[in-house]
Amino acid sequence: MSLDGTYDVANIFALILQGKIPSTSLYEDENTLAFLDIMPQTRGHALVISKWSKARNLLEIEEEALGQVMATTKKVATAIRKALDPDGIQIAQFNGAPAGQTIFHLHVHILPRWEGDPKGFAAHGAGAKADPEALAALAQEIRAQL
Repeated sequence: MSLDGTYDVANIFALILQGKIPSTSLYEDENTLAFLDIMPQTRGHALVISKWSKARNLLEIEEEALGQVMATTKKVATAIRKALDPDGIQIAQFNGAPAGQTIFHLHVHILPRWEGDPKGFAAHGAGAKADPEALAALAQEIRAQL
C-alpha cells in the first residue's frame, strides 16, 4: 500500500476503538488510546493511537491529533520506564508499506529495550502472539505507574 489511499474503517485499530476487538489497555483519554501489542517484539511493547483522527500515516495526521498522540506516547513511555526499568526505549512510527507499516491507522510503537536485545525492528507478525493473562498482568504493572 502506498502513502496515499482511503482510510479503512475496518482496520484493526478502528475495530479496537469500536469495541469490536479487545485490547489490553494501558491508558485512555478522550483523544488517545495506548495498549499492549498482542505480538510484542519486546516485553512491554505498546502502541498509541488517536481515537478521532482518520489519518493513515504521519503525512495525513492533523497537528492537534499528532500533539495528543505524542503527549500520550511520552506519558506511557515514562510509565513503562518506571515499571520495567529498561536500558533504553525505542519510539517507532512507520509510513507506507515499503517503510514497514502494516496497519493503516497512524500509530506509534513504544518498545522498551535492554542491553543484548537484537537491534532494529522485526516485521509485524514475526513474533509469537502473547499470552492474554501475561499481557493483563504486565498492563497492571505499567498502569500502576501512570
